Amino acid sequence: MPEAPDDQVARFADMLAALGTEPRLRIVRLLLAAHPEGLVVVEIGAELGIPPSTLSHHLDKLKHEGLVTVRREGTFLRTTANTQALQDILAFLFAECCTRNKAIRPEAVTCCWSSP
Repeated sequence: MPEAPDDQVARFADMLAALGTEPRLRIVRLLLAAHPEGLVVVEIGAELGIPPSTLSHHLDKLKHEGLVTVRREGTFLRTTANTQALQDILAFLFAECCTRNKAIRPEAVTCCWSSP
C-alpha cells in the first residue's frame, strides 16, 4: 500500500496531539454526546469543571486543528464537534488495517458511520 503524503501525516499528527490531553479528549467526547446541537461554552465548563480561561485555551487548540467548530449565538459561543474531521482521523488510522497479513477485514474493525 502506498504511504500517505507527509503533509497528510503531519496534519493528522497535529490533530491527534490536540486530542492527546485528558481535558481536550473529555471536551470532544462531551461534544459528541451533544451532537449535532453542540453546547454553549459555559455548559462545557460547568459540566466538566474546567475554569473559563483554561477551557478557552483547550477550545482554541481544538478549533485550530479543525476538531471543533465555534459559532456565535448572541452573547454565547456554541461549540460542536467536527465529526467529519474525527471520521477522517479514524479513516487515516484504519486505512491500511490488516493489509499485510489479511487476518481481519478492515470493515470489521471500524465502526460504520452513518451520514445525517
